[in-house]
Amino acid sequence: MAPHIAVMFAELERLGRAEEGPSVRDRVLDQPRGREEAMKPLRVLVVEDDLLIGPLLAELLEDLGHFVCAVEVDAAAAVAAARRCHPDLMIVDVGLGEASGIAAVKEILKEGFVPHVFVTGDMLRGLPLGPDAVLIQKPYRGADLVAAIARAIGSRAS
Repeated sequence: MAPHIAVMFAELERLGRAEEGPSVRDRVLDQPRGREEAMKPLRVLVVEDDLLIGPLLAELLEDLGHFVCAVEVDAAAAVAAARRCHPDLMIVDVGLGEASGIAAVKEILKEGFVPHVFVTGDMLRGLPLGPDAVLIQKPYRGADLVAAIARAIGSRAS
C-alpha cells in the first residue's frame, strides 16, 4: 500500500469516522478475490467531494483492475470530465456541497447511458435516483463496492 494511503487511513481513524469493529483500512481492503478478477476492467469516473475518500476510492478501484479516468469534487467538473473521458462507470457521491451528485448524473445521462453507483453517508429514502441507479451507504466495504459495480453494470444489459 502506498504510504500516502496508509496516512489517509490513519487520519480517518483519528477523525473517528470508523465505527467499532474492523479498521477503516481492513473494511476498505476486505475484497473477495475471485469476483473482481472476473470483472472486465472499466474506465471509471469518481465524483467525491471528500478529499480523503476520493483518492482512496480511486486507489481501491485501480487495485480492482479498473482505470480511473478522473476524480472530481463538484458537479460541473464531473459533467466536463464525463464528456472528456467517456467513462464505462461513474461512482458519484449524492451530496456534493454546492450541487447534487444526482443532478450531475442526470446531466451526464442526457448524452447517453452510463452505469452509475451513488454513494452517501446519509440515510436517504425516496430520492429520484432513476431506475438504473445503485445506491450504497458509507462506510462501505470493498465487497459492497464490487457488488454495487456488478449491479450497475448488469443494469446496462437489462
